[in-house]
Amino acid sequence: MTTFRRRAAEWRSPFLRRATLWVPQWFPKVAVFNVPQEAAMAFPHLQQPSFLLASLKADSVNKPFAQRCQDLVKVIEDFPAKELHAIFPWLVESIFGSLDGVLVGWNLRCLQGRVSPVEYSIAMEFLDPGGPMMKLVYKLQAEDYKFDFPVSYLPGPVKASIQERVLPDSPLYHNKVQFPPTGGLGLNLALNPFEYYMFFFALSLITQKPLPGTLHIRTSDCAYFILVDRYLSWFLPTEGSVLPALSSSPGGPNPSPAPRTPTMPFASYGLHHTSLLKRHISHQTSVNADPASHEIWRSETLLQVFVEMWLHHYSLEMYQKMQSPHAKLEVLHYRLSVSSALHSPAQPSLQALHAYQESFTPTEEHVLVVRLLLKHLHAFSNSLKPEQVSPSTHSHATSPLEEFKRAAVPRFVQQKLYLFLQHCFGHWPLDASFRAVLEMWLSYLQPWRYAPEKQAQSSDCQARCVSERWAPFVQENLLMYTKLFVGFLSRALRTDLVSPKNALMVFRVAKVFAQPNLAEMIQKGEQLFLEPELVIPHRQHRLFTAPTFTGSFLSSWPPAVTDASFKVKSHVYSLEGQDCKYTPMFGPEVRTLVLRLAQLITQAKQTAKSISDQCGESTAGRPFLSWLGFCSTDTNGSYAANDLDEMGQDSVRKTDEYLEKALEYLCQMFRLSEAQLTQLTLALGTTQDENGKKQLPDCVVGEDGLILTPLGRYQIINGLRRFDIEYQGDSELQPIRSYEIASLVRVLFRLSSAINRRFAGPMAALCSRADFLGSFCRYHLTEPGLADRHLLSPVARGCAARRPRGPRLSLRFLGSYRTLLSLLLAFFVASLFCIGPLPCALLLVLGYLLYAVAMTLLTERSKLHHL
Repeated sequence: MTTFRRRAAEWRSPFLRRATLWVPQWFPKVAVFNVPQEAAMAFPHLQQPSFLLASLKADSVNKPFAQRCQDLVKVIEDFPAKELHAIFPWLVESIFGSLDGVLVGWNLRCLQGRVSPVEYSIAMEFLDPGGPMMKLVYKLQAEDYKFDFPVSYLPGPVKASIQERVLPDSPLYHNKVQFPPTGGLGLNLALNPFEYYMFFFALSLITQKPLPGTLHIRTSDCAYFILVDRYLSWFLPTEGSVLPALSSSPGGPNPSPAPRTPTMPFASYGLHHTSLLKRHISHQTSVNADPASHEIWRSETLLQVFVEMWLHHYSLEMYQKMQSPHAKLEVLHYRLSVSSALHSPAQPSLQALHAYQESFTPTEEHVLVVRLLLKHLHAFSNSLKPEQVSPSTHSHATSPLEEFKRAAVPRFVQQKLYLFLQHCFGHWPLDASFRAVLEMWLSYLQPWRYAPEKQAQSSDCQARCVSERWAPFVQENLLMYTKLFVGFLSRALRTDLVSPKNALMVFRVAKVFAQPNLAEMIQKGEQLFLEPELVIPHRQHRLFTAPTFTGSFLSSWPPAVTDASFKVKSHVYSLEGQDCKYTPMFGPEVRTLVLRLAQLITQAKQTAKSISDQCGESTAGRPFLSWLGFCSTDTNGSYAANDLDEMGQDSVRKTDEYLEKALEYLCQMFRLSEAQLTQLTLALGTTQDENGKKQLPDCVVGEDGLILTPLGRYQIINGLRRFDIEYQGDSELQPIRSYEIASLVRVLFRLSSAINRRFAGPMAALCSRADFLGSFCRYHLTEPGLADRHLLSPVARGCAARRPRGPRLSLRFLGSYRTLLSLLLAFFVASLFCIGPLPCALLLVLGYLLYAVAMTLLTERSKLHHL
């Protein structure tokens, strides 16, 4: 012990000297050594300032990142917990940033190995589950230190619940809330070092906003994403057991784990207990933890922190709907007592709940991290040995880790994930970024993808049936399959399915739900939920007083079918409340939505084909120079409602393939016949006309022309139909195109306008002649087809009637890149044959005159033919 104190004193002395060196100039240096001692003598209750903390803060400004981490490793190894206790909150905040998002910290969400390999490797080694930072956590854990965490930075429902003096249902908060006697403000949680560290780590995903210029960073390559994966693999292992805590000193004993939060033993995870009901904070009790559960207290804490910080974001109104009648009554009594004590009328329940609505919009990065958590939890739960999966094999000899694997998803994740997904389905923008939420949802729906036998099945290319082993999972997660599928249908009916990204999402959902035997499992679950209740008094009592438990303990009851029905109903009631109105996935209402989606898929396929044909026609009609990128674009006819034009023919092919497969899967799931699809397609008028073009949008004839109906607006918005729009104004006044030189077009317009004003009379006289010269002038000085053009807009008709157009000269074609490039190419080819610029120009003029004479004769002949 004397040796350790001597080593600590030797290490402290240089840090004290450095603290003196790097203290700001306005701070008296004498205070560094004398003031703490005098203050401690005069005020013994005051804590002495940490000179180690001052030194490390100075190093964070003056030293490079690598040197700072090396110093931190030495400090963690050589200083006692009493000294490290003072620097721990500052160190955690300096790494993960402040809770208000002002301080960025190490910016782990943007730190990538390929961009900053040195800083990345140092940070990952320091924060590794077996690295120096965890050694510091366990060293402080052994001394039973507590750190205050402000309640105001917790998720909205938790914060509102604690501020109402009602304890949340998660055991993570039990026996930790500390508040002043006045209540309301200044509430804190007393957390042990491991909890404090994980709270900051998990919340940094939400509180830290991405920096400008980091929007295109790939999330899976970032240090934060990889650290989450490492922590999950370390504390929730799929093989073996959780590794013991690191030793605080070489050769020393492992620090004793902190007592678990006051919950019940892991062997009774499946049973309902009082911690699942909201309780008053004043009734917090200290429960002795099961000694056997010390093996996995860190695993349970990690999972609870991740779930609470990442998934517990929704309105209190939705949260209250899930609570049992007992909890609702308890909260109501408490609110009435508070309102009567304050001599003020009780606030209406809807207004009170609305006051605590949380404005929360998850980011795509947030969703990707949650998906990583779900995939690992499936692998973690599926790592149970076959003989331990069946509930009938439960015994006291089962290890706490095995019990935790069995209870991790149903107890800790299912409820909050369901509400999180509902929030995303209802609030996420109707764009392609919803793919992240979709894949997270589909990952949870397919636990068999992460089972050990999945590798053996991957060799078979044919689709395999979903094993009956997963029937309990499907039934106990029925709403995850059915209600969220209906939510996806409502989104798909409002999106542009011509877009390849949206078509891919429909294809992915249809493919997952069309897996063999999955639809039958869902139907069986719905039948179990809709079957009538048996009149069994004790079962009825347990159903309506404890709707939030899992059904793992029900295997001891004889009637197997009734037990399965009880599990399904308890699942639905726990997530939707006792008064929920369940809509069957294979009922008539959802079937109608599926038929509407099938119609839209058929329409989108036809629209994609029309776009493909139009692109093919425009490509075939382009001149040779258009392949060089100097051809004008068609401004009169294009589908601007989707991204097919930008992605080319390959996207059209992919869209058609995705939609074709999605339609096939939907027909397979809901047993739709070809006759039904054909009839519905004809009912919506999606057949093509004789020319193979789409019909006009649905509209009615009014006084001023055609008026769109709501169906016509829907068809235009989704790119299903369109009007043939063409420019009917003055061609000289069209906006300057991207293939034109702006300054040259303006100069040519002024020149041609001056010529037209100066020679307006002679040009009109020449064009009025009936001989060949008149025809030649009319071919060049009048717009072709102007007399035959029918104006659609009533306003345009009046303007055109008031402003008749006469013959005029147009030089705008000389401002086109294509024309100039053609001229340069002609002069270059002429130079190869030793033809000078002037002869070449004369040849071009002569060639054009011959072309113009031929076109004039053809035009006159066609007019005579029409007469």
